[in-house]
Amino acid sequence: MTESSGNADNYNENSYDVVVVGGGAAGLSAALVLGRARRRTLVVDAGEPRNAPSAHLHGYLSRDGMAPADFLAVGREEIARYGVELVRDRALTAIRDADLTPGAPGRAPGGSDLTPDGFTVTLASGRTVRARHLVVATGLRDELPPLPGLAARFGRDVIHCPYCHGWEARDLPTGVLATSPLSAHQALMVTQWSDDVRLFLHEVPESDLADEDRRRLAAAGVEVVPGEVTGLVVTDDRLTGVRLGDGTVHDRAVLYVAPRPVPRDELLTSLGAEMRETPFGRYPVIDERGLTSVPGLWAAGNASGFAEQVVNAASRGYRAGAAINGELLFADLDAKAAEPA
Repeated sequence: MTESSGNADNYNENSYDVVVVGGGAAGLSAALVLGRARRRTLVVDAGEPRNAPSAHLHGYLSRDGMAPADFLAVGREEIARYGVELVRDRALTAIRDADLTPGAPGRAPGGSDLTPDGFTVTLASGRTVRARHLVVATGLRDELPPLPGLAARFGRDVIHCPYCHGWEARDLPTGVLATSPLSAHQALMVTQWSDDVRLFLHEVPESDLADEDRRRLAAAGVEVVPGEVTGLVVTDDRLTGVRLGDGTVHDRAVLYVAPRPVPRDELLTSLGAEMRETPFGRYPVIDERGLTSVPGLWAAGNASGFAEQVVNAASRGYRAGAAINGELLFADLDAKAAEPA
């Protein structure tokens, strides 16, 4: 795999067709397509994958049960075959070239010609790179409720996604920690994998549950447990119970929780991408290919939406990569056709 952390500051080493920020499934997939399309591509990866706490990924045909770290390692090897550069670094800022010198031609800090639709990206290492198109695949981070012991077990027997972990947790005594009234929906979904499910309301008032949810919870046999959860019971490094504020302990082997998703959207917002508010955070407005409201700026994976599992994120990256290659190809052809004979 080709990795670089150099600070060379010239046109050849610092100018790319595409810079991809984020080296997860979406970013690597976009880079793979672009590399195979013979596009000079740089992946900037800070090395903070969202699924790092998980031992395995699931639901990805031919990769089911693979360790997330192994999946990413294979992806890095694959993009290297096509000359894609990967740098262990963090993108601090991104600026549209048109905004650097509005209304006038100029030159980027690295020495390359400014273009109306290009971007200048500054990395934490001090390196400055140029891109004709920029893909933001920075994903999101999960913010867990401040419950003692929860974070240490997240991805093991404290889990969040039944499609990711439900099979492995099937038929076990299962709890769901309510973080909002929407947690009733999570508890109902979990009943597909276990007949023994308890919804711990925690700080959610019982009166906040919708009547429809109450009926469905009763029909599914879900026990609704009021009262604040104050801790977990762990025996021999296994979750064995959930403790309430009154001291009672409910025997549970698995606890589902819905973390608050915090999108890593700093680059998108700083570049002026139009954003939309959702129940799961703020995400960019994109078209079906992943293009934002800013020309040349793309979003893929969890940077574009909350519900992108690994397989979906890879698909989003593939789609964006193919679309970008087409945009570059026809822009160059149009520019060539406009030249004087």
